[in-house]
Amino acid sequence: MPGAGLCSCWGGRVLPLLLAYVCYLLLGATIFQLLEKQAEAQSRNEFQLEKLRFLENYTCLDQWALEQFVQVIMEAWVKGVNPKGNSTNPSNWDFGSSFFFAGTVVTTIGYGNLAPSTEAGQVFCVFYALLGIPLNVIFLNHLGTGLRAHLAPIERWEDQPRRSQLLRVLGLALFLTLGTLVILIFPPMVFSHVEGWSFGEGFYFAFITLSTIGFGDYVVGTDPSKHYISVYRSLAAIWILLGLAWLALILPLGPLLLHRCCQLWLLRLRQGCGAKEAPGRRSGGSRAARKVQVTPQDFATSKRGLGS
Repeated sequence: MPGAGLCSCWGGRVLPLLLAYVCYLLLGATIFQLLEKQAEAQSRNEFQLEKLRFLENYTCLDQWALEQFVQVIMEAWVKGVNPKGNSTNPSNWDFGSSFFFAGTVVTTIGYGNLAPSTEAGQVFCVFYALLGIPLNVIFLNHLGTGLRAHLAPIERWEDQPRRSQLLRVLGLALFLTLGTLVILIFPPMVFSHVEGWSFGEGFYFAFITLSTIGFGDYVVGTDPSKHYISVYRSLAAIWILLGLAWLALILPLGPLLLHRCCQLWLLRLRQGCGAKEAPGRRSGGSRAARKVQVTPQDFATSKRGLGS
């Protein structure tokens, strides 16, 4: 019956997966709360103390005027205006920054530090995302499929000699390692140098970006005290597209490569065990041959049999 099949599917597959999913979320919520709640409370208290010191130093202001000023700052930040610096800060909507924003839209990263503030811009963003997100998915899938097609399919390596398989596995592992260094290691070093971050912060930004999480706490090219080259954010957008294409390649290929390495390792172990057992079998055969002795009576009996 369809109902019985649905219940068995729910109980056999969906329910354990759902329980594991909920438990994983609860575990993450607990750990994040333990790690971040105290720091948040400390930051809140420090901010309140800074406001009180500000009011003590500038007695001409009252609490209401200060709160209004803070509200203006927050609204400016939401609209993408950095409150640091002055009006000579570079625009968030020059071509390079707009290209970077368009890349974050179609890749669904959405840092949250910049968004359209006009009604026309918001409407255009909706339709732009409706067409751009599927286009981005199709592009990344085809690009990853094309890159995997140029590599020798791992499933066909079984027909080749073991030495050739080993060389191909090592070559592919080297290719993936170098690509990972170029995509995930070298760019964080550049971002750390340009933005004044630590390498850990640069790597954190790279991972959060390429995983399309996009918290927005670290974004390149937003510090008004730094003078960036005009194509800096455009190059960052190109890096994002290349990084997502690289992930589209290695995520399906990595498990296959690991499976092939395990198969080659098991095959070598079996051959090694077979080589160790062969001398034992030969020595056992020689011992059996030494136990068989031919007496003169047996030789005479066989000779009379041949003569007859």
